[in-house]
Amino acid sequence: MTTEVNLAAAARLIAEPARAAMLDALMSGEALAAGELARVASVSAATASEHLARLREGGLVEVARTGRHRYYRLASPDVAHALEALAAISPARPVRSLRQSRSDAAMVFARTCYDHLAGRVGVAILDAFVADGVLVAGGDGYALTAAGQTRLTAFGVDVAAARASRRAFARACLDFTERRPHLAGALGSALCGRMIGLNWFVRRGQGQRSLRLTDVGRRQLAGRLGVDVDTGRA
Repeated sequence: MTTEVNLAAAARLIAEPARAAMLDALMSGEALAAGELARVASVSAATASEHLARLREGGLVEVARTGRHRYYRLASPDVAHALEALAAISPARPVRSLRQSRSDAAMVFARTCYDHLAGRVGVAILDAFVADGVLVAGGDGYALTAAGQTRLTAFGVDVAAARASRRAFARACLDFTERRPHLAGALGSALCGRMIGLNWFVRRGQGQRSLRLTDVGRRQLAGRLGVDVDTGRA
């Protein structure tokens, strides 16, 4: 087995603006149709199909079939982790409209990073978990304490299923807007899914990464998880 990798090949795939826009849309964690991705990238359907074929060949996306319909999603959590890391070292786009300013503010506050929670709220939750002894930092991620497992299980997070997953259990993911880590891995995914399932967060639109924190979510974050999203910590 060779230890050399063709980094340039992956970089070329991501560097094309339309493909980069498609990959960013798939960071929402949703599987999207080719037509939706064409609109996101502002290209024709035929051009979108060509780009998606190249992304598939490069191992960055995969196809999910539902009947006669085809939907695209990121090929793995590792792809999402790499894209978030690239975002952390990429220059910011200039703000050219009020709409973009509002969109950027929503992304900074709360968004999905593939299948886990990111943004200021995501970072605040991880900070609260570490401060409260739910998680302990170590190695390349976090260990869930016995007290933390009891607390998250009572909250409805399927900790056993997260541990049984083949992916990393609780990994730090550098947040590209906060420049600090939020919680990724199987546990981060399970926690995010539970909070969305409880309607603490709702998506602002299909294919959008930004999330809206509901009034119920704001109260429950403070009461059950000890997170005040206005100050970052209760």
